[in-house]
Amino acid sequence: MNNIDVAIIDYGLGNLFSIKHACEHVGLSVQITDQSDAILSARSVILPGVGAFGDAIDSLNRLDLVSPIKDVAAKGTPLLGICLGQQLLFTESEEFGTHKGLDLISGQVQYFPVQKIDGRTYKVPQVGWNAITPPNNNPETWKGTLLEGVTPGTNMYFVHSCHVVPDADDAVLTRTTYGNVDFCSASHNKNITAFQFHPERSGTDGLIVYTNFANLIRSSEAL
Repeated sequence: MNNIDVAIIDYGLGNLFSIKHACEHVGLSVQITDQSDAILSARSVILPGVGAFGDAIDSLNRLDLVSPIKDVAAKGTPLLGICLGQQLLFTESEEFGTHKGLDLISGQVQYFPVQKIDGRTYKVPQVGWNAITPPNNNPETWKGTLLEGVTPGTNMYFVHSCHVVPDADDAVLTRTTYGNVDFCSASHNKNITAFQFHPERSGTDGLIVYTNFANLIRSSEAL
């Protein structure tokens, strides 16, 4: 039996070590792995990612990791997607053509449009700090989630050219505005939570997310 708290999936396109360090900072044991048995037996799983959606899906298929990820989701293991990892959880993406995703959260991945507003050009990708807010500005939405204890309007660190568009409103955990685009910057579905931003690169506020993740894993283990 694997006693590892977190399996971080290594498919060649992830910021693995900054996530590993954040997990270890909050007392979690971590294994970076591309082995399905380690993923399936861990107490929780993180799907990271940077780069292009199509390349990532191709890599997951080549390493035969699609089924293990879907099995993790189906059996109720806490599953966290970060950046491209969030996008991969959705139905499909339009990045560099149409690509099918894992379809664990129903919806699409779309490019940011080119925006020039009041003389300012909003560059794509968005790189830097931006605020996250609860849907309908209701902080109660975050109670019992990985964002409990984070102040609405807190800035988190983003690097991305695309954003997710969930089919269901209740899949939206946070919203963020970039130019005139109000987009879903975090999503959830049952045991799955996913962030477009990088909590491991977002200072003390990001560490609140990892502390909540650690508490979730420990409470799940106690059941």
